[in-house]
Amino acid sequence: MRTTLDLPDETFRQLKSEAALRGKKLKDLLAEFIEKGLAARYAKPLGPRTRSALPIVRPATGVVHPSLSNAEIEHLLGTEDSHA
Repeated sequence: MRTTLDLPDETFRQLKSEAALRGKKLKDLLAEFIEKGLAARYAKPLGPRTRSALPIVRPATGVVHPSLSNAEIEHLLGTEDSHA
């Protein structure tokens, strides 16, 4: 089906450039973008992202080192600087 679109000049330039970079016709690239956009409406929404736990670093001895707060790190760094 044929249709007419009124696009901002910059959007048209970006689309034309992207089509050339992909080696596609502009109409094929637009059809792909529209199909993906419509499919996204029906895609299962992603839940909230969860963060992975930070890894526990163990030296070769297998002893777990306690985690330090920023204040504790600053204190240790300050102590090192004063002994230098």
